[in-house]
Amino acid sequence: MRQDSTGPLAGVKIIELGGIGPGPFAAMLLSDLGADVLRIDRITASDSGIAMPEKFNLLHRGRRSVAMDLKKPQAVEAVRELVAQADALIEGFRPGVAERLGLGPDACLAANPRLVYGRMTGWGQDGPLAQAPGHDLNYIALTGVLHSIGTRGGPPVPPLNLAGDFGGGALYLALGIVSAILEARGSGKGQVVDAAMVDGSASLMTLMYGMRAAGVWTDKRGDNRLDSGAPFYGVYETKDGRHVALASNEPRFYQVTLEKLGLSAAEIAALPGQHDRSGWDVLKDTFARIFKTRTRDEWCAVMEGSEVCFAPVLSMGEAPQHPHLKARGTFVEHDGVVQPAPAPRFSRTPGAIQRGAPQPGQHTDEALADWGLGEARRATLRNAGAIQ
Repeated sequence: MRQDSTGPLAGVKIIELGGIGPGPFAAMLLSDLGADVLRIDRITASDSGIAMPEKFNLLHRGRRSVAMDLKKPQAVEAVRELVAQADALIEGFRPGVAERLGLGPDACLAANPRLVYGRMTGWGQDGPLAQAPGHDLNYIALTGVLHSIGTRGGPPVPPLNLAGDFGGGALYLALGIVSAILEARGSGKGQVVDAAMVDGSASLMTLMYGMRAAGVWTDKRGDNRLDSGAPFYGVYETKDGRHVALASNEPRFYQVTLEKLGLSAAEIAALPGQHDRSGWDVLKDTFARIFKTRTRDEWCAVMEGSEVCFAPVLSMGEAPQHPHLKARGTFVEHDGVVQPAPAPRFSRTPGAIQRGAPQPGQHTDEALADWGLGEARRATLRNAGAIQ
């Protein structure tokens, strides 16, 4: 049964043509904010994704699943009926695939001129690489992101799939969809949102490209203020083999950091200046030596509560138990699975996890009935092999 939502997107209806990675994450974000998202899954599961029980597939949380065979014209016709009632659609196929299925922008906008058609790809809908296969790592490699992450003398380090799939892809798609829905409510006209991970990940690098143009950022990894080059912005190992994160950029925080490290006034005066790049290696060696004299938790006792930009480096097993994150409810348990809570927060219309991740096709009859496809219509679709 459909659950009423109180989130800021309550009443917004979205069709998600099932895929992997950034498309589902964008759909999850919109659902967390209250949208009624209907996921169209395949009747026969694909070999994509990671094999694990569905309850742990957190990117699928919050929506209902209908299983359809989109190679059947009857299923395509049914999706168009659903599209006629929707505010937005999400698809993440290679360019041209949705058109060949009969569910491209032209067909869907013909069924619903107010529809926002959200497209999620790596390379974009056009350009020389539009039809090339790829994943997060390939897209951020092309935009300068991957080259910029890593330590001096080491290779580029993949930042999980946060910068391409989720930061440069899903978040830009979700923002684009919400923006276009807002515009459509005034104009009465839908449009296509072309969210490409190369575009989004490049956009995330705006600050760095500006700094590079100004001559204060180099292409040498581990040489810059935010890429582990600066001694006051980096990660240090502690006595117990754990790590702490230091980010005391501002002079006032940096001064307190030096004092908390136990350095005397004379020792501080003998050190290179904070922004003297020629002395950064000396400062790094000094900080590294001192941090290894105590355990991570001992440094927490020294630093926390002071004007130092400091935090322990926590594992995923530790993070949900940190007092600050517990106090804010940053992590929640849903269906027995500890997971990040919906974000951001709203004072009057809070978001929520509407339900756990469904089995593919779990809500076929229930959801289609709620979306206006009655019992007789569903029976026709089932007889044609269009739905599960």
